[in-house]
Amino acid sequence: MDTEPSSNNGSSDPGSGPPQKMRLGDVLVQQQLISEAQLLQALDLQRSSGKKLGRLLIEAGLITEEALAHVLARQLRIPFVNLKSFPLKSDLVRLLSETPARRFRAIVLEDRGEALLVAMADPLDLFAYDELSRLLKRRINMAVVAESQLPTAFDRHYRRSEEISGLAKALEKDIGDAVDFGALQASVGQEGAPVVRLLQSVFEDATQAGASDVHIEPQEGELLIRTRIDGVLQTQTQADKRIAAALSQRLKLMAGLDISEKRLPQDGRFTLRLRERTIDVRLSTLPGQYGESVVMRLLGQGTAIRRLHQIEMPADMLARFREILSQQSGMVLVTGPTGSGKTTTLYAALSEIDAEQHKIITVEDPVEYRLPGLTQVQVNEKIELDFARVLRATLRQDPDVILVGEMRDPQTVEIGLRAAITGHMVLSTLHTRDAMSTPFRLLDMGAPPFMVATSLQAVIAQRLLRALCENCAEPHTPTPQEAAWLGAIAGADGAGIRPKRGVGCSACNGSGYAGRRGIYEMLEMNADMALAVQASDAAGFMQAARLALKGKTLADRGLALVKAGKTSLAEAMRISIDTDV
Repeated sequence: MDTEPSSNNGSSDPGSGPPQKMRLGDVLVQQQLISEAQLLQALDLQRSSGKKLGRLLIEAGLITEEALAHVLARQLRIPFVNLKSFPLKSDLVRLLSETPARRFRAIVLEDRGEALLVAMADPLDLFAYDELSRLLKRRINMAVVAESQLPTAFDRHYRRSEEISGLAKALEKDIGDAVDFGALQASVGQEGAPVVRLLQSVFEDATQAGASDVHIEPQEGELLIRTRIDGVLQTQTQADKRIAAALSQRLKLMAGLDISEKRLPQDGRFTLRLRERTIDVRLSTLPGQYGESVVMRLLGQGTAIRRLHQIEMPADMLARFREILSQQSGMVLVTGPTGSGKTTTLYAALSEIDAEQHKIITVEDPVEYRLPGLTQVQVNEKIELDFARVLRATLRQDPDVILVGEMRDPQTVEIGLRAAITGHMVLSTLHTRDAMSTPFRLLDMGAPPFMVATSLQAVIAQRLLRALCENCAEPHTPTPQEAAWLGAIAGADGAGIRPKRGVGCSACNGSGYAGRRGIYEMLEMNADMALAVQASDAAGFMQAARLALKGKTLADRGLALVKAGKTSLAEAMRISIDTDV
């Protein structure tokens, strides 16, 4: 347990019983952290603002939040708890429901048999102590915690799984056995209907957990609702599959799709307002064996565009990439699987280009980020406004830089390459495993070899690796398979690498990982590679490309993160297997 014990001045049983009746200001003056004059000024401000005294002192810069917590711990002889490393247990945390926990800024830490250990941001609050005792129906031992650590802990442990399951059962009861179209239409048309409340809880839980996607998947005997967090799917709830049709109907209505069409895939989008945040939702339906599968990508509106120096691109690559972007013409492709951060990289590249002096046009499906000073076009294939058609029209708009969301078909590839040859900088994405396979993927799509050789400037391949949780990372002895991989990638140096792994803790929800980091490889076309492409010499090209990328492949970048203790061997190996390294 990461707590700091109390020392003096208090009862003989530290942390037990109600808080002593004492004023925070007097304690701070006694500890010589603020002066009498500063206390009087803060009290005057408190009377006019209604804010807590401690918060006013922190905002004024007179005391830090952690210093305040330590002072209270020493004065009351109770532990100070660091929630970043404390092994919280969700079942204990949820002994106190979310509303009073947030209201009284308190969290249950331990069950000590005779009492519960509860951390509070303000352990001098007698009213909060009495209410917590009444709600928990147990004797309470107190601890103190920095207030800023509580919201993250609340969001992590007050997941809405039980609420979602309850709403799913209510919806199942509401629908009954007769799942006919008329009944569903009536249900989804009511704003207070269980289907609406269920979806709201699903979205709130997903955004609270930082999920990038929500999956609604009918199975043979149940309905799975899963969320993708840090690139990994986690089951949110399991429910009766009879409610699947009601959920898909409601989501289609929200996205303006045809609710009677269940045989064909459909795509749409809608906007949600949740907890003072606006979320763009991209929705895709797919008819499956047991019903329509619905996948939704969650995009936060107003999210700041990351700059190139913020996406963790290696310094040597970043410098060369900026030089390439400063050129007047050519094509740069970013490759990788879905969800590998390609769009983030492209927009980071655009942020390096002066939009006041350059005409920048983007052609996307859909437009994910809205940027001032750019002309952004949404592809709409329903009215035959596809990439190729928009790209042709774009060339008549006198652009300097063109961003094409994806090189999907031969027409788009050829028009993009021609644009790059004729004095435009073209940025786009392509689905390939690594940088080396990209030029010949363009040839497979029908691009003339001379156009690829003369217009393609560089290819960036990227992946997102899960980052180790800093709170629970510990040394790890490689397995035989991991040792073999280290030997293959690092050679003799592999024996000296001391990898880490995450054992799982409350901070990472037991996964051992927290967040993701990007790894990149960039292949710049040189004369040898251009000649090999023009001659359709795949072997010659691969030989020249391997020489150019030596020590700078995705596997090498992953290994660098392992050395730095930022990710695990398992994650780095996963990328190597994915790219056939």
